[in-house]
Parts: sequence; structure tokens; C-alpha cells
Amino acid sequence: MQTRHLGTLWPVSSLTLGGGGIGNVWGATTREEAVATVKAAVDAGITLLDLAPGYGRGEAEMVVGEAFGGRLPEGVRTTTKYQLGSPDAAEVYRKTEESLRRSLLHMKREQVDLFFLHSNICPDSFTYPRFAERQDKFATRWSLYLDAVIPAMEKLKASGLIGAWGITGTGVPLVIRQALMHSTKPAAVQAVANLMDAVGNMKQYDELGEPRAIINAARSAGVGVMGIRAVAAGSLCAEIDRELPDEEATAVDHRAAAPFRALCVKWGEDPAIVAHRYALSMKGVDTVVLGVKNRAELAQCVEAADRGALSAEEMAAIDALRLRRA
Repeated sequence: MQTRHLGTLWPVSSLTLGGGGIGNVWGATTREEAVATVKAAVDAGITLLDLAPGYGRGEAEMVVGEAFGGRLPEGVRTTTKYQLGSPDAAEVYRKTEESLRRSLLHMKREQVDLFFLHSNICPDSFTYPRFAERQDKFATRWSLYLDAVIPAMEKLKASGLIGAWGITGTGVPLVIRQALMHSTKPAAVQAVANLMDAVGNMKQYDELGEPRAIINAARSAGVGVMGIRAVAAGSLCAEIDRELPDEEATAVDHRAAAPFRALCVKWGEDPAIVAHRYALSMKGVDTVVLGVKNRAELAQCVEAADRGALSAEEMAAIDALRLRRA
């Protein structure tokens, strides 16, 4: 599998195994199949495992702990995350460290290579148009990020509990770009990377999502980019593999992507493979995070990576469909 450099960190495989699928977020799987999928991913050349305690209440982290007993194969690295929100500044380090230590316990590890702030980052005065009553549970205000989160991350790094830290780039775009350009910047950002620029239900604000602007800002700052939502939570697959209400963002995006699926039929291609190849072809994306939940889905994504980037003509044909929604 092709290897790329993750910003200024280390070489990683072009595909990263995400924890959502093996943590039962994207449809049902079993612990046995999830463990087998993690092992198959590493055997296929995947060197980064992207986890979080929110993926099945620690299930994804425990799957990796069971798969390797805390002894990862040489060259394989892990990430995990914490959705901090906006607690009192004095509580930031304690809460962050507690979450991290639980994750390490699940993974049977003493250090995680890359630790992400998984909250939305927003301006201090920002009020979300949806779920405003609980936004301090999922959003971290800018001044708190500067005054407490950055020092907490740097302290965790100095302690040896983490190798580096990053942010999830699905908060208010202006502030995400500010974070990427700050003097103490994250080593990596998780940014939406799909042909529709579809952020889906991760977007709780009315402003444009601007995922490509975030990727470009990270690239300019030397920050590594992990591309997420390559198939837009299933919107860019032939079928969605779980029951969703008609008005749910993924279902809406799936209907909007009908012209893309028609183009894939014309090409004789599986939409999921084409969608992954599109994400892998996007400039500035160092690795694409997979949401697979079993070995069959993994094999399909590995096939996409092995086939390499789409041609300029194929990229242009997809872009000509004008499906970008951000």
C-alpha cells in the first residue's frame, strides 16, 4: 500500500482503519469479525488505526486491545479522541487525562501516538442554531481552546501519554482555520474529504462547511490531514446499510448522490470504490479513514487504494455533476 507523510509526523499508509465500523457505528458487526478485520487491515499494509471512546462505548478501542494484546506490530500506530465540550478551564486537563487513560486501558497501551480534541471548536460568542441548549457538551469555545486545551495537550505530550495531538475539523470553519494557523498548532486535523463535500449530521451550524478550505489551510501550515467521511457515511455507496429516517442527513445526501451512482453504472464501477479513490486523489489528504465493519468491506477499500488515483478526466466528470453540498 502507498505510504504518505502525515504532515510533519511520520509516514502512514494511504488508508487508515477507522473505529466507527468495528465499533458498531456503521451497522452491526461482531467482536470476532471486528478483531479479524483489524488484523486483516494490518496484514494489508494499513499502519494507522483511528479510534475513539465514542465508537461503541469503547468497543473499537477494546477490539484493538484484544487483537494485539497491547503489542502493536512494528510501524503500526493508533489515535484516539475526546469530546471535551466547554467545561470550566480548571477542569480541562483532568477530564482530558481521565478520558485518555480509559482509552489506553481499553487498548492495553501506555501511550497513544496521536490524540484528537473531538469537539467542535467555535467562537466564544457563537450560538448553534441546533442543539444550542447542549452545545457546551459538544463544542469547545475558542478562548478555552487557547487557554486550556493547548496547554493540556502539550502537558500530555510532555508526560509521554501521547506522541502528538490534533483536532477534528468539523467545527465552525473560520475558527478551525485559525487553529491551524496558530503559533501552537495541532500536528494533524481530521477533515471531511468526499466528492460532495458532505459534512452530514456532523455540521450543527448554518455556515458553509468549507472542508476543502480546511484541507488547504492545513496543507499550507504543514499540518497532517486525515480525510474522513470518504463515502459520506454511506451516502456515496450503492445502498445505505442501516435504517435511517428519510429526513436524516445521510439519507438526504444519498438521494442527492443519484447522479454519481448513475455515472458509476455507466463506468461499470462500484460507487464506494470510486468514492474512496476520489478521496485518495484529493490534494492535501495524507490518509483516508475507513468506516468498514468487516473484512469484505475492507477488501473493497484496499482494492480502491491499489487501483490508485482517479484520472484527471474522471475527477472532472465527477465534479461536473455539481454535487458539492458544503
